[in-house]
Amino acid sequence: MDNKQTTTIKRRYNRISGVFDMMDRMIRETWRKELLEHASGKVLEVGVGTGANLKYYPDHVEVTGIDFSPMMLKKAREKADNLPPSFELVEMDAQQMDFADNTFDTVVSTCVFCSVPDPIQGLKEIRRVTKPKGKIIMLEHMRSDNEMIGKAMDVLNPIGLHIVGANINRKTMDNIKQAGLKVVKEDYLMSSIMRRLILSPDKNENE
Repeated sequence: MDNKQTTTIKRRYNRISGVFDMMDRMIRETWRKELLEHASGKVLEVGVGTGANLKYYPDHVEVTGIDFSPMMLKKAREKADNLPPSFELVEMDAQQMDFADNTFDTVVSTCVFCSVPDPIQGLKEIRRVTKPKGKIIMLEHMRSDNEMIGKAMDVLNPIGLHIVGANINRKTMDNIKQAGLKVVKEDYLMSSIMRRLILSPDKNENE
């Protein structure tokens, strides 16, 4: 993975941590609630950011949240301190996680794989730490299937990447396939740009 690129994007997210909650309002509250209804057991949230999802988790789950930005995690911890359930929040790179294989029943991400420098590596790591019968639930924005809109997103992408560190034209469905994950359910929330996904790690018990 490109450590220089990771450091650059981490620096950008540290910089915008104070205003990120306002920027993150593009994700509707109902989308978060409906996604996290599918969370069960031991849960990992990859790219927990400022903790916008924390208040929507069911009471019966055990949540570990990771992010590579210490300033974003500071905001998440402030939210977690005011919530009844306990959350473990850890600074960690999604591209190289410290967890053992087959650790989690559910892995969650919301608009994370636009900013992971090597998205396929990050998705492979998610697959690795998910139990064979576990699930991955995601809200992700990606390049439009409409080619005209997609090309416009390609043109605009360098602006968002420079300011925030997020790509708006990632072909995330292709990346998911290349990482060895299987799509169980796919819902379009904002044409083909924003999607709710339920994925399977698609591996056997011995893997």
